Amino acid sequence: MLLQPLRSWATWTLCREGLRSPAWGPGKRGAQRWAWPRDKENEKEKKSVMSPVRLMERSIHSARYIFVENLYRSRKMPEVDYVVLSEWFDWIVKNTDVSMDLIVYLRTTPETCYQRLKMRCREEEKVIPLEYLDAIHHLYEEWLIKGGPFPIVAPVLVIEADHDMQKMLELLEQNRDRILTPGNQKHGP
Repeated sequence: MLLQPLRSWATWTLCREGLRSPAWGPGKRGAQRWAWPRDKENEKEKKSVMSPVRLMERSIHSARYIFVENLYRSRKMPEVDYVVLSEWFDWIVKNTDVSMDLIVYLRTTPETCYQRLKMRCREEEKVIPLEYLDAIHHLYEEWLIKGGPFPIVAPVLVIEADHDMQKMLELLEQNRDRILTPGNQKHGP
């Protein structure tokens, strides 16, 4: 399992160019500057793990279809940046193996995400409004459930995740074989 490099992201976000809360502050610009480096960091870690199963919290696809799309739709990203990132994404997908075996969608309401975020009490998350989580949730639903404008690049396992930790552990255990059996559902471009 690849864990998020939270410390390095927080350092990058907090120190470089003063990007403390770029994605949700009014008139903020700059979140697009860390969306791709973050995913390239994940890709480097992915290559260093020698295991038949690699779990990542996010992918280059979710970065493009969810986070970049949200910045653009919410008018926090200029069109020129959106076009450049979209073309860069298209090039990466065509020239690099970014295929996946399975997308596990832990489907959670924005309200539950917001409560969990508040309980986590991470300094860099204190300014995230419920409206932002709602917009992100809508984009995930549009992509993975409704089959919106973006391709689904792997089979999707939806696990309803508005439960307490004990119930979530039970649900994950019930789906263990499907999640951890590599290669039996390969799907992609």
